[in-house]
Amino acid sequence: MPDRTLAPPRGTRPRNRRALILGAASDLFARRGYDQIGMTDLAEAVAIGPSALYRHFSSKQNLLREVIAGGLAPMRQLLENLNLADPSTASAQLAALCLDERHLGVLWQREARRLTPNDHALVRAEVREIGRRLTDRVRAARPELDRRTADLVTWATLAVLMSPSFHHLELPRPAYDELLAELAGLVLETPLPSAFAAPSPPPAGPVLLPASRREALLAQAVRMFAAQGFASVGIEDIGNAVGITGPSVYNHFPSKLDMLRTAFQRGTAALLMDVSTIYQTSSGAADALRRLVVSYIRFSQVHHDLIGLLITEVEHLPEVERHAARRAQHNYLTEWVHLLQLMHPELEPTTARIRVHSAVAVANDTARTPHLRHNPDVPAAIESICGRLLGLGL
Repeated sequence: MPDRTLAPPRGTRPRNRRALILGAASDLFARRGYDQIGMTDLAEAVAIGPSALYRHFSSKQNLLREVIAGGLAPMRQLLENLNLADPSTASAQLAALCLDERHLGVLWQREARRLTPNDHALVRAEVREIGRRLTDRVRAARPELDRRTADLVTWATLAVLMSPSFHHLELPRPAYDELLAELAGLVLETPLPSAFAAPSPPPAGPVLLPASRREALLAQAVRMFAAQGFASVGIEDIGNAVGITGPSVYNHFPSKLDMLRTAFQRGTAALLMDVSTIYQTSSGAADALRRLVVSYIRFSQVHHDLIGLLITEVEHLPEVERHAARRAQHNYLTEWVHLLQLMHPELEPTTARIRVHSAVAVANDTARTPHLRHNPDVPAAIESICGRLLGLGL
């Protein structure tokens, strides 16, 4: 595939300039975040002036819309004729496309909320249509599954295929294509119950509220940041939502950034405490990894808003704290990789970590998808899928 991010010599007029701009924007938005990139940065990436960039795209928002739409279109086209009755060929086609469009997952999950409400709704509708088409293909290949079960297989498969968006691990191609195709194939063929229960009605809100005002503020902040975005929520809005008005809010948190920081620190500490407990009480590597999978699925289902913040809002932390948060996440997943390599010493470190990321992506994406999160049959099914991805007997 040609490198769409390679800037042409300054002063030239390449025929593919629009494609070069889209490629550079996709890379920069994914690596640094939409809010951290200006039109001047994008113009410099393709060696043109800002005025020349505006001849192609009227605004940064318009450019983001084109980047996401351009990434989704090939997926929709592939699904027109995808034949999952030949799973190895279908998985290879899906894997190659998703590695070619590697930034797509992070752009639609993290950056699409920066679009206008109308454009965001169109992107969501397109993603749902992609899910519907893939579910149709899953049901054609596995007619024993009802639509709810096939729908879970669809979104778990897409989570695996998009998981490279959320890390920087590299393998040479076509070896990477083969590994990602293998992982997608494992999901598509996972034995699951033929029918799932209907999703439970979503709760109207938490049944119990903390006695501590600080805890109530923190819980509300996490919900509001996840639903509306960190930048769109004021600390006074959070206080009003829990009945605390005026300057008394600041007695508990000096800023909304401190709320975000505290939420991340709490989540990381809880996960690492689980690691410590599991290491002390497990009978071996396979037992420990199995219990880590179950623990993480339960955590992600309950704390789905916090999982969403780790994906969409970590960029708002100051640089030093942002790196610390990412290092803590890396250290947590390193324990998964360590246990996986104890079970399968033949796995190369990068391959093992890619497998771990694929399993975590399945847990994250299903937890963040309301109709899956509210289905009581989904956690056990996700345990089975993650078990296959990691070579466990779940």
